[in-house]
Amino acid sequence: QLQASGGGLVQAGGSLRLSCTTSGHTFRPDLMGWFRQAPGKERDFVAASSLGGGGTKYADSVKGRFAFSRDNAKNTVYLQMNSLKPEDMAVYYCAARSRRIVYSSWSDSNVWHYWGEGTQVTVSS
Repeated sequence: QLQASGGGLVQAGGSLRLSCTTSGHTFRPDLMGWFRQAPGKERDFVAASSLGGGGTKYADSVKGRFAFSRDNAKNTVYLQMNSLKPEDMAVYYCAARSRRIVYSSWSDSNVWHYWGEGTQVTVSS
């Protein structure tokens, strides 16, 4: 139900935009987010946004560089990634949650219900 795309190879300082499209006419998640996982590391929170107007949250490591947006008509959310650094290199996963949850829990990967296949982001130094 989630399809992520947009990953690729970029030089440090460059930009990429990831997309995540939801499918299924009855699928209306309240929360959409992005996580990433580098080799040998845990899956880390990147950003999330409440589609019901509950705000947007970013990991400290990406604040000011990444931006979450959505196109409701296309059932698609985006992650604009600017000023990319080698440490941003990872497989990025789109996630969705059906029901609201407290803002403080958004960064916990265990509370998310749905996951898309990852898209690789490679940043060369």
